[in-house]
Amino acid sequence: MKVHLGAQVNMSMESSSSSRSDVAFSSHVWKYHVFLNFRGEDTRKTFVDHLHTALVQQGIYAYKDDETLPQGKSIGPSLMTAIEDSQISVIVFSKNYADSSWCLDELVHIMKCKDRRGQIVMPVFYDVDPSEVRKQKGKYGEAFVKHELENNKKVESWRKALMDAGNISGWETEHIANGHESKCIEKIVDTISHNLHPVTSSVDDNLVGVETRMQDLISKLQIGFGGKRMIGIWGLGGGGKTTLASSVYDKISSKFDGCCFLKNIREETSNKNGLERLQEKILCGVLKQKQVDVGRVEEGRNMIKDRLHHRKVLILLDDVDNLEHLEELAGSRDWFGEGSRIIITTRDEHVLTAHKVDVIHNISLLNTDEAMKLFCKHAPQGYRRIKDYQQLSKDAVSYAGGLPLALRVLGRFLCDKETNEWRSALDRLKEIPDANILEKLKISFDGLTSEERELFLDIACFFRGRIKDEDVMMKLDACGFHSVIGIKVLVQKALITISEYGMFDMHDLIQEMAHYIVRREHPKNPAKHSRVWKEEDVLKICAMDETTNLDRIEAIHVLCFRSDESQLVVQVAANMKKLRWIDFDFDFEPIEDGLIETPLGLIIIPENFPPRELCCLTLRWLDAKQLWEGYKYLPNLRMIKLSRLDSLIKTPDFKGLPNLERFLVYECWSLEEIHPSFGRLANIVYVVIQDCDNLMIVPPINRLKKLETLVLSGCTSFDNLSKIEQNMEHLVPHNMNHIGLRLISGCLRKLDLNRCNLGDGDIKSAAFWELTNLQELNLERNKFVRLNFSLLQLPRLKYLNIRYCKHLLELAELPLSIAVVVADGCESLESFGDISNCKWLWKVSLIGNHKLSPLAGDIVLNSMLQGNAKDYFFSICLSAIDIWRGFVIWVYWVKTYKMSLPHDCFGRGLIEDMILNLKRHV
Repeated sequence: MKVHLGAQVNMSMESSSSSRSDVAFSSHVWKYHVFLNFRGEDTRKTFVDHLHTALVQQGIYAYKDDETLPQGKSIGPSLMTAIEDSQISVIVFSKNYADSSWCLDELVHIMKCKDRRGQIVMPVFYDVDPSEVRKQKGKYGEAFVKHELENNKKVESWRKALMDAGNISGWETEHIANGHESKCIEKIVDTISHNLHPVTSSVDDNLVGVETRMQDLISKLQIGFGGKRMIGIWGLGGGGKTTLASSVYDKISSKFDGCCFLKNIREETSNKNGLERLQEKILCGVLKQKQVDVGRVEEGRNMIKDRLHHRKVLILLDDVDNLEHLEELAGSRDWFGEGSRIIITTRDEHVLTAHKVDVIHNISLLNTDEAMKLFCKHAPQGYRRIKDYQQLSKDAVSYAGGLPLALRVLGRFLCDKETNEWRSALDRLKEIPDANILEKLKISFDGLTSEERELFLDIACFFRGRIKDEDVMMKLDACGFHSVIGIKVLVQKALITISEYGMFDMHDLIQEMAHYIVRREHPKNPAKHSRVWKEEDVLKICAMDETTNLDRIEAIHVLCFRSDESQLVVQVAANMKKLRWIDFDFDFEPIEDGLIETPLGLIIIPENFPPRELCCLTLRWLDAKQLWEGYKYLPNLRMIKLSRLDSLIKTPDFKGLPNLERFLVYECWSLEEIHPSFGRLANIVYVVIQDCDNLMIVPPINRLKKLETLVLSGCTSFDNLSKIEQNMEHLVPHNMNHIGLRLISGCLRKLDLNRCNLGDGDIKSAAFWELTNLQELNLERNKFVRLNFSLLQLPRLKYLNIRYCKHLLELAELPLSIAVVVADGCESLESFGDISNCKWLWKVSLIGNHKLSPLAGDIVLNSMLQGNAKDYFFSICLSAIDIWRGFVIWVYWVKTYKMSLPHDCFGRGLIEDMILNLKRHV
């Protein structure tokens, strides 16, 4: 009689032959915990009965074939299938075991499973010596005499199976606990329990979309390919990282010598000695020991390295938020044996990149169909029959934004509500997020530094949907944020994203969390919020009887439609003593004939505006003649941006702005004068003055030693620029369009003169071009026929842009430092300089240069192929109608060819039509 200890008694067991294919073994999914092989008449009512009961008590499901197999079902093939579907086979060798050919057939199949699939085999020697089994002596020898007399062809396979099984270390019942059977069974069950992996999938029926995501992650783990791999799963809180990781863990854990799943590491390590306890769990789980004592973290680290470096292990580290903790738990691949896999889930991508994991798997949120399915599993059962519920369900799914946590919480919350309650609940959630969702999402926010929190709140309240351009970055920097690294941290913690179009974005629920954090203490009183971004809240503050107590407002975006509104806001903003930045904008609706209605009336700036703590001042479409009069001390003001201030005649006095770094003026057509104090701004680094038609007076700027960028564009009335002294080592002027610029310093690193209508006679002085530090030169859309200077005089030049210089006939020799040449649309260009010695040159773009000679084309191509720039990488851009001697380029309009060349490609020869997509034209 045989007893099977399996997962489900009602599981269908299809017949199969004992000779199943190797594929079945390699792609096997476990169904049973244990197959128990024994001689029924010896141990059915004694040892095996007690063992069976003990296993059931430990939660290992018991399956007895004589009790649960349907009547008439063939028992032989079914048992063979059960063997294959079991993780562990326990063989109870008793005195009369070898008499049964049935037992011996099963034993042969068990050993086959052991060899092919790595099934665990545990022999129990019940009142029999292992040597009798191994060598077929005593009762076993007598049994085989009978088998041989019967001329049984299976004798040799039986003998080998007994010999192999007898050599496996197992239990001798007589030598365990002085022969006390209960103690022996206790040890056997304990060992079985430690070696078991879950046989049923952990993918809950209430989960949606997990199976496809599991397959994607399993493919990245490369199970069966050897090596040692660390895989990170990264994403938003509540996005399903742990669910995915645990599902994969359960599916693949049987393929490893030892496994350990550490849950909630972030929370566990916050407890006293938490890291040591986690190290103990790893050792106990992998080594299958009841207890391992770790005194100190260093001791635990050394124990893990020493005891696991020869074992093939699977370790899942869930919710890691600290790199140091990760290094103490799985510091290196060398800690573990060949074939090991370490899975790490985290909200912080930096933890994974710093630990140098092999792959970072970005968790994908549910699509609309998946989200609806998940919501339906938790929502009321009959709602789909009611039209109102269908639309409300779509609203709920849209609100959740594919976040599994939110979908589950919403479904459970709304499952017993009527339609009107659904509407009310969804409206309320937009103001006050669900506590369960908020708690999960807020974990990442709580883990930020104070500066990162403020930066995140600014982005969530003001900049979502805005392009992450220089203007936005300057505003954030002006507020004292280190925006470049700060934004990277927020992206790594999955709080914000940068879209493919370069815009700030984030999950709707993350933004709602940010809004809630700003409003939570005074949800109905915007005057007590740190940030004000809604037009109705701005107007509500202005309508208050008392507008002097506005000390909590730090940032405000003002969108007005009328000048009287803007006048009121400016007066109120002057009382916001902690205001760091104000973004003042008008919004004008088009009127007939596509015209834009402009503001009416002038704005009078109050004496106490702007507030002293202001860091960034942005004014657009504000009709004011001046910002303030006389001296005003604003020590924190780092950025001023003025745009379309039509009545502004002169800038304010800058003497009280010692830390001003950026000054930007756009389309202030009435502006005539930049205040003389501007020339003494010691910290100014960035200046843009663009399209100010009446500007005539700009002070000397020779003292602006930190100036890095200077843009003077479209200021047609301005015809003189004071000499820039040599000690202005940081200056990077660019885009000096349409001005009578005559003096340029040799300190420049970037010079942009595009669309300056420059011809041959405009550049004469050799001294003018002795720009020894120049790295970027833009001469786009000018009228040169020839460059009356040598580019070889620019020894550090890396980037040259001569696009659409339509009259240019030739491009002379290039400096050895050149890396990029962009010369598209030079319709008259006939010759190209020698670039054979330009080893740093990696990109040349010559689109639309139809007069370029075939010889010049060959020179460019051959030089690029023989160069060694940028680690054997180069790019050539050509147009479809450019046919170089003997080559046809297979593109429709424009194609960029990029390839990485092996170091010895010219020693071995290069097949051009395979690598370049160029084909010899016959």
